[in-house]
Amino acid sequence: MALKKAKLEFYDRLEARSPKAREAALMLALPKLVAHARKRAPGFSRILEKIDPKKVTSRKALAALPVTRKSDLVSLQKNLPPLGGLNATPVEKLAKLFISPGPIYDPEGHGKDWWRTARGLFAGGFRAGDRVLNSFAYHFTPAGSMLEAGAAALGCLVVPTGVGQTEMQVAAIRDLRLDGFVGTPSFLKLIVEKADELKADISCLAKAQVGAEYLPPPLRESLQKRGIRVSQCYASADLGLIAYESLLPDGAVSGGMIVEETQLLEIVRPGTGDPVPPGEVGEVVITRFNQDYPLIRFGTGDLSAVLPGASPCGRTNVRIKGWMGRADQSTKVRAMFVTPGQVAEVLRRHPEVLRARLVVTGEAGNDSMTLKCEVKQRPQGLAEALVASIREVTKLRGEVELAFPGSLPNDGKVIEDLRKYS
Repeated sequence: MALKKAKLEFYDRLEARSPKAREAALMLALPKLVAHARKRAPGFSRILEKIDPKKVTSRKALAALPVTRKSDLVSLQKNLPPLGGLNATPVEKLAKLFISPGPIYDPEGHGKDWWRTARGLFAGGFRAGDRVLNSFAYHFTPAGSMLEAGAAALGCLVVPTGVGQTEMQVAAIRDLRLDGFVGTPSFLKLIVEKADELKADISCLAKAQVGAEYLPPPLRESLQKRGIRVSQCYASADLGLIAYESLLPDGAVSGGMIVEETQLLEIVRPGTGDPVPPGEVGEVVITRFNQDYPLIRFGTGDLSAVLPGASPCGRTNVRIKGWMGRADQSTKVRAMFVTPGQVAEVLRRHPEVLRARLVVTGEAGNDSMTLKCEVKQRPQGLAEALVASIREVTKLRGEVELAFPGSLPNDGKVIEDLRKYS
């Protein structure tokens, strides 16, 4: 049965605009963002040195720009501390600096809801007046700050508990009648189990937005049975909110994760900057329209894919499947690193190949590589030429198997390690 439009609520009008209007707005803002980053951020002044911002007015033009990956940040920040020159606002004028493992330094600027998490919280049913327990960490990494800012922007009361001390967490929910939770799904599970152990009444807890790790469907179902409506957010310390789930008026999850409005999403083939066809799994690359930290073609290292169609919740932005693994599948073969970028280089030399996967098998000390290639036609000598390219690019010997189009799994894997280690 179709949902009544009157029941659908949006954070703002941007969420329900037509895809055509959204794309036009993004393309209008794109050259301005590139010009701003090139002028104000020393790192991007170098990265985009040969780029004319006025010409970056389409996705095709954007796809020609280099990808700056999360894995590049350690070296970039070491060469130009503390932020690799990717910040357009001077460090002394920022609000906070966070430290992620690596170490990688991440900025937070001034202003309301700088990380833009309010939109995801709203889609998960959070509203002004809610009392929210924030169990994300408040030290070093920005997760606690991210979600607090979003909840505050909605008009929620926030109780900053951080992680640990489950008995105190249960007591806070019970005594303060907290109705919202943000944190990891595994920690929410621990709190609920502790409440059962203590025979504490936390039936006031009615909604939760979780992230930073996998949410098992049985856990979501069990929490739903307790009256806790659970939604997921997908965010990073570099970009803030990337995408989010939305809940329908009946409490059901609408399906997929909706891309946040102030970002431009691309899905690219791992190891390259080349966009993949809709529906194919690849690396999530985001262009972030933020004046302080204007990340352009930022490779998250995460795998996902675009879902077809619009969300039944009425939001019209692109949906993705959510987190599907890591794009950096580099592995050692016979003591030498083999990377997705090397596989991509082999394919560039052989445009007859549509898709490929390098499969590594064997046991320790006896590795073997096979490049499985999807091809429409099999010209004479193609397999031999591919073997030669593998040797030239990787400095290792590899075999080649030619396969029919569509025969390889659509899971974003470029390198599959099937070796046995025990």
